[in-house]
Amino acid sequence: MSQAAPFAVRFDPTNQELVLSGKIRPEGAAEIADALSLMQQSLERYSGVVYLNVKRLTHINMTAFSALADILAESCRTRPERKIVILTSSVMAWSTPVFEKLAKHYPNLTVEVYDSAFYPGQSFVEDEAFIPILRTQTKMTWRHERELLPRHGLRSGLVVADICCGIGDFAALVQREFKPSRLVALDHSVRSLDYARRVAADFDLKEIEYTYGDASQMLLRDNQFDFVTCRHSLQIFDRPEMLLRELYRICKPGGRVYITNEKNSHCLGEPHAETIKWTYEEVAKLFRHFDMDVEMGPKSRHLLADAGFDAIKVDTFMVTNLDGDPQDFADIIEAWENVYAGQMAVRRGDTPEFIRRFRQGFKDHVFAALHPKGYAGWPIWAASGRKPL
Repeated sequence: MSQAAPFAVRFDPTNQELVLSGKIRPEGAAEIADALSLMQQSLERYSGVVYLNVKRLTHINMTAFSALADILAESCRTRPERKIVILTSSVMAWSTPVFEKLAKHYPNLTVEVYDSAFYPGQSFVEDEAFIPILRTQTKMTWRHERELLPRHGLRSGLVVADICCGIGDFAALVQREFKPSRLVALDHSVRSLDYARRVAADFDLKEIEYTYGDASQMLLRDNQFDFVTCRHSLQIFDRPEMLLRELYRICKPGGRVYITNEKNSHCLGEPHAETIKWTYEEVAKLFRHFDMDVEMGPKSRHLLADAGFDAIKVDTFMVTNLDGDPQDFADIIEAWENVYAGQMAVRRGDTPEFIRRFRQGFKDHVFAALHPKGYAGWPIWAASGRKPL
């Protein structure tokens, strides 16, 4: 390929988003045939809204643009019910007018200038600090969890509940890839559920039943779900045993409950291992101050056993800067810094000197994630237990 610099193309099913980046300057369309094929297949496979993200596409020549435009035009003509949103950036000043000119010819093709790293087109919740964290976290953990979930009992055709579903991204992925016969997703945040319903509508996922409710006192009948998930939630409850009792209650005998939790003090990075280690040990203390336990991961086995489950399975995996784009990992850490050092530590009353040192560990973790020879990790425990027959 005779390009001045390499380019990348990938499809992100979490966001239903095709991402183009780098410089695309082929001498002929055949040189980018694989990229064009991926684009065409993605547009054919998904319904609702599909995003074409060109925010990191620095250059494209007329050969590549013409081939890309032909695929977009054909898709718009053959599937008028499906919407394609092209995401451009004001940083790349050339891209917006070029794609807007194309969009004028097709009512189901639009251009959005959007410079946030957050989920495309959903800016109405950006002021809620945890939502962009959760979105990117799910994108990175899903690479591991979709392989683990069958080992823990998830398969097509089951009746599934996702408790503390938050913004609904995990439920959407389960619905799309595992095809449950029924999927109920419950959360206590009205705004998160509004977000989740909007995502489901955009992605044409009509089967998910989003439900408002308190996870510790759910208005769901006993023994009705084959598989119950509750991810990254027990660790933020001050009485996790109460929530586990409810998960046990709604699970069918013989069914399984699947939970994920962290051990934040084991986040790691190199270079600057020591400052990173110190900061995440302080994160664990900070959460304990607010009656939360982000060290819960290794405790999963005894928590499930104490709640009455048997046939317990436990897996661990490390989310790293090598899982896809290192910038995604860096984005998570920067978001953690903003919430933990910018809000929680301030609320606890920590001194400016402590907060400065606290922030430095996050900054060093970002540095490790983006360093060409660096390594950064975030450990997750995934565990499940069976409700006895």
